[in-house]
Amino acid sequence: MKILQKLALVGASVISMGSMAADFSFDRPGEGFGTSITPVGQLAWEQALPSATYKEETVDGAKKKTVTLGGDMLFRTGLTKSLELQLGWDGPMWSQTKYKGRSHDDDGLGDVSIGLKHAIDLKDDKLSMAVLARAKIATGNDGFSEHDDIYTLGSSLNYKYNDLLNTGMTMYYSMQNSNVSVTAIPNISYKVAGNLSGFSEFVYHKEESQRNEYGVNTGLIYALNNRIQLDGSVGVDFQSEDKNYRAGLGVSFLF
Repeated sequence: MKILQKLALVGASVISMGSMAADFSFDRPGEGFGTSITPVGQLAWEQALPSATYKEETVDGAKKKTVTLGGDMLFRTGLTKSLELQLGWDGPMWSQTKYKGRSHDDDGLGDVSIGLKHAIDLKDDKLSMAVLARAKIATGNDGFSEHDDIYTLGSSLNYKYNDLLNTGMTMYYSMQNSNVSVTAIPNISYKVAGNLSGFSEFVYHKEESQRNEYGVNTGLIYALNNRIQLDGSVGVDFQSEDKNYRAGLGVSFLF
């Protein structure tokens, strides 16, 4: 009940900010989110095929290597022309850890999330904006869960220079227990040729009493048609001497 009350309060602040949906686009890939709203009565399904991370760190003088695979997914449906409901799941997950000559495999289910995204009418043909209220509920298995719920407010601003180039900025403000974090994600998307386009984003994350974290993601997107999209992306983090890489393939459908 407390979770629903918190989400309702956040959602109420989002809904009161004006409205106008941009032309529809999928939110994946990348860590930011777009400004478009799923049309009323339709369902968008965005699925990883899968996503993967690789982490290499030094523990007590020995290398510890961890590979994780996940089938995260996001479902979006329009409630009004400017408001959509989002349901997410980190999906089934698998990991393998190698340390001091030993290997350990583990598998389980990830956390779920629920959110509301609202488009804001800026009365501008090139500039669009949306805000997001999301609660991530720690329902996953040990090793694949955040352990405590995370409540997030986000905003995304997109500027369309022309048919070939778009730039944007996504901001997240999150709270987990009493810890507050801020994430800033400037991004750029561009047309390569035909139905093929690319994107790149820089990710800055700061949490209370923690070091600054930095990373970049880049990838390609291929639109089979207006309702099906394929994507592939890679990324790397720079915040420490540890090695952190990620990659993923995905497919998105609009029903």
